[in-house]
Amino acid sequence: MEHGVFPGDAVEGPDVPDEVVDRYRELSADIASGVGVVSTRLRGRDYAATVSGFLSVSYDPPTLLVSLYAEARIAEAVLDAGSWALSLLPARLRGTANWLASPGSPLEGLLNQVDYGRGPETGAAVIDGAIAWFEVRTTSVTTAATHELIVGEVVSMGRRASADDESDPLIHFASAYGRLAR
Repeated sequence: MEHGVFPGDAVEGPDVPDEVVDRYRELSADIASGVGVVSTRLRGRDYAATVSGFLSVSYDPPTLLVSLYAEARIAEAVLDAGSWALSLLPARLRGTANWLASPGSPLEGLLNQVDYGRGPETGAAVIDGAIAWFEVRTTSVTTAATHELIVGEVVSMGRRASADDESDPLIHFASAYGRLAR
């Protein structure tokens, strides 16, 4: 068996050409991920956004990370509030994911068309029907390129979904929302 070198696109230096950025966007869209909603409550106002950049960092102690675009309202609100919630969405809540991912969504009444309750520790919105939800207190923040990587300890968690929803998570793949094949 012969082992060769794959041809590829080199990415070098701080000034990456637009065509390299576009190629990266195309290729990285093939990273399948779950879809969730990150939310927080700051000065009596709810903030929420659809996210696919999150991960479990540690089981002991329970720790999560979310990646938020640094210029987004949700990033500023989460940083200022110091706590947030992550609701993992089932496929049937694709409409909620689309609504909360829409650019230019209203600041006032953002959650008026979304069924939600409040987390018991932070008061952040938890999406009704979420496969699982977590309330998190921020412990560290790292800037990475255009995003803030926000890490926090889980202070409360639960499940709001039916058994059917639990086996049918909403996923993001190829720049679109989808379902796992059954």
